[in-house]
Amino acid sequence: MIRALGMMSGTSLDGVDAAMIETDGRRIAGFGRSAWRAYSGNESGLLHAALGQWRDGPDVAEAAALSVAAHAALAEGFPEAELVGYHGQTLAHDPGGRGTHQAGDGAALARRLGRPVVWDFRAEDVRQGGEGAPLAPFFHWACAEWAMAQGLLPRAPVAFLNLGGVGNLTVVDPAAAAPEAPGACIAFDTGPANAPVNDLMRARLGLARDEGGRLALQGRPDEAVIARFLRHPHFARPAPKSLDRDAFPALAAEVSGLSDADAAATLTHAAAAAVAAGLALLDRAPEQVLVCGGGRHNAAMMAALAARLQARVAPVEAAGLDGDMLEAQAFGWLAVRVLRGLPTSGPGTTGAPGPVCGGRISHPRGR
Repeated sequence: MIRALGMMSGTSLDGVDAAMIETDGRRIAGFGRSAWRAYSGNESGLLHAALGQWRDGPDVAEAAALSVAAHAALAEGFPEAELVGYHGQTLAHDPGGRGTHQAGDGAALARRLGRPVVWDFRAEDVRQGGEGAPLAPFFHWACAEWAMAQGLLPRAPVAFLNLGGVGNLTVVDPAAAAPEAPGACIAFDTGPANAPVNDLMRARLGLARDEGGRLALQGRPDEAVIARFLRHPHFARPAPKSLDRDAFPALAAEVSGLSDADAAATLTHAAAAAVAAGLALLDRAPEQVLVCGGGRHNAAMMAALAARLQARVAPVEAAGLDGDMLEAQAFGWLAVRVLRGLPTSGPGTTGAPGPVCGGRISHPRGR
């Protein structure tokens, strides 16, 4: 077993998550401590300025340096970690075109920490014809197996819904022998999740988010806006499929004439409606959806999901898991898989033609 530290900075641009996990890259032996480092207003602004830019963009070098420095500052508090999984900061994602861009040099992070770092998890999957996202699904399968062994979940198909800047859904079949087995995982990006609401709050009120969904709970969703939103071609495409953070630019314009509360409610319900549209494409929808990521702290979002999904909706803590740190844990687990040459994605999760082991390993001295 290896003690790995997974680190994640998502498209919500609020900070860095770090979490320990002990694993052989197949089974989860145990979870360890975790921590979070918030981005300051200036840091978040710098990252926002770099969104949508590729490696030659004018703001990328500064964003990449910030990513390494912020992750290093947090990782230094975990001396027990034998290996670090570093996702970097996604700035642009266009798997059918220019590829995928996560800013941050894992080799520089390895030198700074004096420990091996696994990074650049998405590029190989895209190179082989996959979407490069989502990447947590194989870990979701391992989490379901762990929770079932603890008696916290029935041995039946279950969905994990991660609500970060973008929403992504994984349906796992625990009867499969491994996450890369045919039918073990079906995964896809559902649509925008927290990002449009966060951007609305930032633009109108100077706030990072709709804390707890309080503003959205005061408003009424505009169902006509949501109906037009659901006409986007993404929602008719079968899985697997992925999205860039800013794939729905018209949505902000659609709510520009609404009050703050109604706009927040509409964007929140649009995210839930996107999840419902995704589940409707499945041959058999799961009976339970476990929600992780920041969106599960939003009471308006959870209420919208409960109203729009034909499934039981619960925070992932109902299965004994940490919904704030699940993605960080995922990249620790994936780092060990890369170290051992095991697949990190496959046809059912990213659309790659076969199992892919995606990720680079950098050692402190470059060996």
